[in-house]
Amino acid sequence: MQKDFEKISAYWQEMYSRQVKEYRPFEISEEFKRFATIFAPGDSYLYIVNLHNFGLEYVSNSVERFVNKKAGEITLQDLLQTVIPEEIEIISLKSKVINNFYTEFLDKEDVLNYKNMFSYRMKNAGEQTRTMLYQAFPLSVLENGTPEHVLCIQTDVSHLKVTSTNTVSFIHINGGKSYYNIDISKGTFEPGESADANFSEFLTEKEKTIVCKLSRGLNAEQIATEMNLSPHTIKTHRRNVLQKSGCRNTTELVAKCLTTGIISPVLS
Repeated sequence: MQKDFEKISAYWQEMYSRQVKEYRPFEISEEFKRFATIFAPGDSYLYIVNLHNFGLEYVSNSVERFVNKKAGEITLQDLLQTVIPEEIEIISLKSKVINNFYTEFLDKEDVLNYKNMFSYRMKNAGEQTRTMLYQAFPLSVLENGTPEHVLCIQTDVSHLKVTSTNTVSFIHINGGKSYYNIDISKGTFEPGESADANFSEFLTEKEKTIVCKLSRGLNAEQIATEMNLSPHTIKTHRRNVLQKSGCRNTTELVAKCLTTGIISPVLS
């Protein structure tokens, strides 16, 4: 497994570090640190990585809930080693798709407008398997379009009825064209004909409400009681949503809705 970690690290070094030839630290203000404590409460953590050497320039203290080290001692390698073995190859493919998107597909003027996100499984400091939602935002970009500093937010979404998927989403943070649930099997960014369609636009408000309740683990009878509808009606809505989404089951559906913003990662 260690060789797998080294393989991913070597790929990152090859694709990013050789482009970011000069080390320049990211200026982290006290105001940023204050906001970081707001955006990284107990079930999440964030960090800023410098792609010159993949050093962590800032790590929120909440990371200590996930890694059995002090925040100031944690390296990116420590975070990578929390990933469960079954996910390593998938993480590698996701990394390749993300690199391809930012360095080959996008114009350099657009790099700062996109975040990427996906889910994966890891083991926390207590050796519990958790499902995490990873979100990354480039903070600065070189003249050649390569990201230099990246803000990463990791949120524990194990409370949702969701698992990791073999897809990555690229969300335009200013309302522009987004690319949802991109298949990673080929290791390259291939948007396809409908990848930029916002799945939420195809769901009614009632269907979105039902999906959110499904993500909490409620069954049709429980949802029917909460919404004052019949179980048959709830099952019909669930079947319709599955057809619209192209998902095979509720778990896959919830994962897709999570990466399109229909479901909040902090939903309780």
